[in-house]
Amino acid sequence: MFTGTCQHILSYLQGLTRGVDSSEISNGSAVNLDEHALQSIIRFLMLTFRSAGKRNLSADDLVSKLEEGCSKWPKASLQVVHKLWTKQGPLVHTQQEAQAMLSIGQLVDMQWKLGMAVSCDTCRSLNSPFVSVLLKIAEPSGQISQKSFEMTIPQFQNFHRQFKEMAAVLETV
Repeated sequence: MFTGTCQHILSYLQGLTRGVDSSEISNGSAVNLDEHALQSIIRFLMLTFRSAGKRNLSADDLVSKLEEGCSKWPKASLQVVHKLWTKQGPLVHTQQEAQAMLSIGQLVDMQWKLGMAVSCDTCRSLNSPFVSVLLKIAEPSGQISQKSFEMTIPQFQNFHRQFKEMAAVLETV
């Protein structure tokens, strides 16, 4: 059952399946586990393999991390993890890197305007200029979201300086 569960999870993390079906794992097993316990095992293994993939751990490193976390791991289970991770770990790592790149939103539009604070219940600096910025971001889901924020003139000058530094670095690339 443990090997099958690990294989289901690794297939999912490689993008080969749409999810991990606990009822399929439960039905294909001779061991009778309560659904909640099986869900907990799946969540733990999913987190473990996903984390190992993101950190690009070797099979030896993964097994030693598991042993450090709990000394009660059966040797047979650790051997299964080692064998499966040796074969499939690099594929999981590649998929995790691809997902990380795809999960970043893209800036679609940026608008700004200069304003003057004229009335506010909690503001200390009335009649002070500020810059209001509106960002339109295309999320990985395809939805466009808007984020806005306000900055004082010194904050805006610092923001501008940082953008100039980024532009200078990009020109050298």
